[in-house]
Amino acid sequence: MKIPKRLQPLVDDGLIDAVESQLMSGKEAQVYVVRCGDERRCAKVFKEAKQRSFKQAVQYQEGRRERNSRRSRAMAKKTRYGQKEQEQAWLNAEVDALYRLAAADVRVPKPYGFVDGVLLMEMIDDGEGFAAPRLDDVTLTAEQAREYYAKVIADVVRMLCAGLVHGDLSEFNVLLASEGPVIIDLPQAVDAAGNNSAEMMLERDVNNMRAWFGRFAPELLETDYAKEIWALYEAGELYPESRLTGCFAHDTSAVDMDDLMSVIDDIREEEAERQALLELDDDRNSSER
Repeated sequence: MKIPKRLQPLVDDGLIDAVESQLMSGKEAQVYVVRCGDERRCAKVFKEAKQRSFKQAVQYQEGRRERNSRRSRAMAKKTRYGQKEQEQAWLNAEVDALYRLAAADVRVPKPYGFVDGVLLMEMIDDGEGFAAPRLDDVTLTAEQAREYYAKVIADVVRMLCAGLVHGDLSEFNVLLASEGPVIIDLPQAVDAAGNNSAEMMLERDVNNMRAWFGRFAPELLETDYAKEIWALYEAGELYPESRLTGCFAHDTSAVDMDDLMSVIDDIREEEAERQALLELDDDRNSSER
């Protein structure tokens, strides 16, 4: 096929030998099957911000660390420079997550590099040389559903042990390779320790998987892995090899509203002080210039 404009630099640099076909086109990116030496790989070409429909919600970005203070302030103030840097940080998030999770033995596509908005990574196949289908495109036996659900839960645990929550896990971003499920699409992965929505997102991820696999093995609908996993994580007792039960005893005690409001007030005061310090720092920098 004709080489897409965004892939031409990788062909010129010898990173890609040939472009075979377009695999998919989504709201975030277009994916192509490419030839690299004797291997077939995928090239994920991220769309420019103005062409993408996925919203870079603050909910997902919370907790992502930015070491450069000038860049961090610009991103927070949404200046033109800040928006450009925010866009780059969003694109880098998936690459960083893939390397981090692959090192933690989470079954994700192996990354090979990220060049000019193009992510070169392992092509996941079905064992016969064809692109692996998404979970949404397959029908399972009850035995397969139980086996694959267990593998996904194990990967969710390994992911959390590595400090990440997928944030958008569903049957649409899990591929079914010959050896089992492979988790994909990670630009919105969140920092488990630094994001206040991490627990909610983990529960949504796990419950999405429970609902989908439960269509084929209804007994899975009775499990409650999300609460169990998070409770172990908060207690510092979650490990990649942790043995889960799928059961969780929910706390039904009443919430102390006075104590809760006191905590909220303290957080608001700390944030107001932090913002005041940032503004003072900016004023000093402006006067020095």
